Amino acid sequence: MEVIRDLADFPRLAHAVVTSGTFDGLHIGHRKILRRVIERARQTNGQSVVITFWPHPRLVLFPDDNDLKLLSTIEERIAQLREFGIDYLLIIPFTKEFSRTSSRSFITDILVKAINTKVLIIGYDHRFGKNREGSFENLKAKSQQYGFEVEEIPRQDIDDVAVSSTKIRKAIESGDMETATRYLGRPYTLTATVVKGNQLGRTIGYPTANLQVPEAHKLIPAQGVYAVWVMLADDCFVGMMNIGMRPTVNGKQLTLEVHILDFDRDIYDRQLTVAFVKQLRKEQKFDGLEELKAQLAKDKEATRKVLK
Repeated sequence: MEVIRDLADFPRLAHAVVTSGTFDGLHIGHRKILRRVIERARQTNGQSVVITFWPHPRLVLFPDDNDLKLLSTIEERIAQLREFGIDYLLIIPFTKEFSRTSSRSFITDILVKAINTKVLIIGYDHRFGKNREGSFENLKAKSQQYGFEVEEIPRQDIDDVAVSSTKIRKAIESGDMETATRYLGRPYTLTATVVKGNQLGRTIGYPTANLQVPEAHKLIPAQGVYAVWVMLADDCFVGMMNIGMRPTVNGKQLTLEVHILDFDRDIYDRQLTVAFVKQLRKEQKFDGLEELKAQLAKDKEATRKVLK
């Protein structure tokens, strides 16, 4: 997949089949749309194109909205779209100035001139341009004038997108990773850099990789202990992860720690991707490190059973 961040760098394609959206999390609802894009591209020996926006439009238009939690960072979204098999990803920097782009300019300058769109696939209620003035009906009426076909995704499929996003967020916020996995079509993931901690885990036989807390709007699962897969480069390991305040040692801030089973390597400053499979328990306070150590032994055994 070719990733393009500047419209001026986008190649003139022979037969571009295009869709646009935020595609946060790339869940099963999104995948219905993307499968149709790829299918139409293959039918004509064309190219599948996704237009997305970063930062998320709500972060720009409503900067004080602290309730927005994203299922994927832009780096995670790129990786997910690449794995799905999209040919071209155009990331348009979303600014207040861009938000004032008229629907006509979006069509003529981006879809027609820059991309040479031949098929545009959008949802039944999809709107674009300043004040969301552009609509499917508007596109359909002028499709011959613009020189591309417009295909509408059925209402049921688009409703599935909205339902999936809501259920995924609620599930992750409550620690219900099985439900999140069902709607995502894969385990929920978090990618972060390993940083130095206080190395307390080493003293009780459970060294952990301390992860840098991701950007403010990345959705962090509920506090607790999880059975997880840990991806480091091309390798995959079994792990158990704690998200919380570490009340047993009077912690003062949220920490993300993962103990990788049967692993002993220096991975400071490396990037890990953690895939959440199941919450084993909520975070709790123990009467000292020995009691914590005993519980961690139980968590380790539970992790092996979940990920066997």
